Amino acid sequence: MKRININTQQTHFIGCWNLENNKLCNEITKFFENNKSLQKQGVTASGKNLNVKSRIDITVSPSDLKKPQFEVLKTYVNELHKCFLDYQNQWPFLKSMIKDIDIGEFNIGEYSPGDHFAKLHSERTSLATLHRLFAWMTYLNDVDDGGQTNFSHYGIKVKPEIGKTLIWPAEWTHAHTGEVLNSGKKYMITGWMHFPAPEFKFDE
Repeated sequence: MKRININTQQTHFIGCWNLENNKLCNEITKFFENNKSLQKQGVTASGKNLNVKSRIDITVSPSDLKKPQFEVLKTYVNELHKCFLDYQNQWPFLKSMIKDIDIGEFNIGEYSPGDHFAKLHSERTSLATLHRLFAWMTYLNDVDDGGQTNFSHYGIKVKPEIGKTLIWPAEWTHAHTGEVLNSGKKYMITGWMHFPAPEFKFDE
């Protein structure tokens, strides 16, 4: 894992790394292609709307990672955690604020030409998504024509390149779009980080 500095003169809190493990990215793409029965039209928090988001997803829950067929995704999550630890090193206050963090459901997505996530959106927009602290994403292949992630508030466009991984705050300050893919395919894996759910205990 190697940190990448996004070239901008302003503070934007968008962490970026290269996993330096193309084999792992290719194995996740293969997992996606080999599990057609799990693939569904992608939805947003407000439901399915192809004018807002057009891509095919496989949704994975944390409990799935205990199953042998999901081992490659468990390996990926461990790599993602290394990126988060480095993100904390960049912003030391996070170490005191966040002692532990969990990953909820996440998606492996495939874009075909014309697909997009065109609506400007953020990841923490209602009571149902209030628990989200950070969003994350890894591009699983190189994309030559379109498909950039555009953080419009900062004027930052991130080109999809295999292994490139982003972590950013889930707030409205980091609203973004997924630009139209003009040719080829785009594969990515994306989800959220949140505080661990507290364990309920009866008063003694």
